[in-house]
Amino acid sequence: MTSDNAAATPGATKTRARKTGRRAPCPQPGSSQANRLAAIVLDVLAGVRLPADAAQQGGISLPSYYHLEQRVLDAIVRACEPRPRGKVRSPQRQLEQLQRQVTRWQQECARQQTLVRAAHRTIGLTPPAAKPAQKPADGAGRKRSRRPTVRALKAAKLLREAAPAQPEQASTAPPVAERVTPGGQSSALSHP
Repeated sequence: MTSDNAAATPGATKTRARKTGRRAPCPQPGSSQANRLAAIVLDVLAGVRLPADAAQQGGISLPSYYHLEQRVLDAIVRACEPRPRGKVRSPQRQLEQLQRQVTRWQQECARQQTLVRAAHRTIGLTPPAAKPAQKPADGAGRKRSRRPTVRALKAAKLLREAAPAQPEQASTAPPVAERVTPGGQSSALSHP
């Protein structure tokens, strides 16, 4: 017997179980009720039990079971969507990164300003005088200030200007109202 024949005969050598790197499906555990309902839905989808039996076993109505089954199927489809590669940038992380970048640029700006001031002193240049803020041209970008006027004073002034030159005699008769007819004629109405 050769060594090749010895290896070919069963039991002649020790057989090792090959590790394939696969593991059994093990979903992340949830609450006991969630685990129970998930198992029930999977049983129905696998054809082990009927939806009516599953609803009864889960303690829910049949329409509620179908609604739950639809949610499970939607979750399966969402889980099958391709995931983006690399780190996922959340808005919060992006905001923090931008804030760090702004701080870094502000420090760099302050450093450059300090270097310019030092260079000016070394050369003997005087720093430029701070310019006063320019006032915008009249009517351009500036609100015109309004003098406050009391409405009652305005109304009194208008009444004084509109007053007739001769005072009228006070009449004891009640006021007469005028009525304008559709033809444009006015007629006096008096109260009896």
